[in-house]
Amino acid sequence: MQTKKILQDYTKEELSRMITPSFRAKQIYSWVYHKYVEHFEQMKNLPQQMREQLSEAFTLMPLKILMVQDSIDGSRKYLFELHDGHTVEVVLLLMRDKEYHEDGSVKHQERYTVCISSQVGCKVGCAFCLTAKGGFMRDLSAGEIVEQVRQVKMDNGIDANRRVNLVFMGMGEPLDNLSAVAKSVQIFADEEGMAIATHRQTISTSGLSSKIKKLGEMDLGINLAISLHAVDDALRETLMPINKAYNIQSIIDAVNAFPVNSRKRVMFEYLVIRNVNDDITAAKKLLSLLDGIKAKVNLIYFNPYGGTEFERPEEKDMVAFQEYLVKRGLLCTIRESKGLDISAACGQLREQERGEAV
Repeated sequence: MQTKKILQDYTKEELSRMITPSFRAKQIYSWVYHKYVEHFEQMKNLPQQMREQLSEAFTLMPLKILMVQDSIDGSRKYLFELHDGHTVEVVLLLMRDKEYHEDGSVKHQERYTVCISSQVGCKVGCAFCLTAKGGFMRDLSAGEIVEQVRQVKMDNGIDANRRVNLVFMGMGEPLDNLSAVAKSVQIFADEEGMAIATHRQTISTSGLSSKIKKLGEMDLGINLAISLHAVDDALRETLMPINKAYNIQSIIDAVNAFPVNSRKRVMFEYLVIRNVNDDITAAKKLLSLLDGIKAKVNLIYFNPYGGTEFERPEEKDMVAFQEYLVKRGLLCTIRESKGLDISAACGQLREQERGEAV
């Protein structure tokens, strides 16, 4: 059982108030987030007594890699074990390969996105989501969220000065754990830490309208993504029971009040399921629903898993849906499916480890 505090739970400012002299907090941040140390004893510019005191009070490794699956497309899926034996998933997505000039020098570095979890399980209970199958266990702390990215960068040799994009789109509903998620956003963004600017961070929500409002009032500068998945309340309630509490109109109203950077758009995630929400009638309703919103629609192929009643849509239907929206002025992309040769569906690796066939 965890008895020590998680050092990554604290902002640099909080740490500076806990440690004397306070300037040591900056040095500790450098060791943790730039040099990826695993033990306080490695912090050689700290006095021996301070290292011992820190070691007694804090842990630097609150997560442990339990399982890794590699995809042929360069994606890596991680299962992390927490101090209490619970597990969460994280995915490293290779969005662009390294490119070279003819003389062999590097033209472009790899571009990565890390998909991170905010809860063990989820309360929302979406019909299509495997994470819901295991039920909700607990929220993650800010440090447990932050450590997911630190360990993924460590494991893949991604230098501290290499920026990555983050999406709170793994296990859990981020806005159900708003205080810890908001704090992790700030810790990620610290220039003397990981320096992942807030405009590189996206929070994806199933549409908790009142908490979208709270998030907007925090004005963190993050990107917002709405998991919409349906264009009328009847279907959305079938797919996402939370729609009974937060219907589509309440979500649209909250989005209209959300502060959006002038160069950014609110993203609407639309999981396309064969013969459920993949026809042109749905596309027409979606166009009408988003009228007046500076929006971008991401069409996502449903990733099937064992035991689900839902099927992956056909490519022709995805393309027809996209073309209908684009021709009428709504920015729309089809998200390239990643990791189809591994446990791609969110929650799938966790269920495998728990011994359930998926």
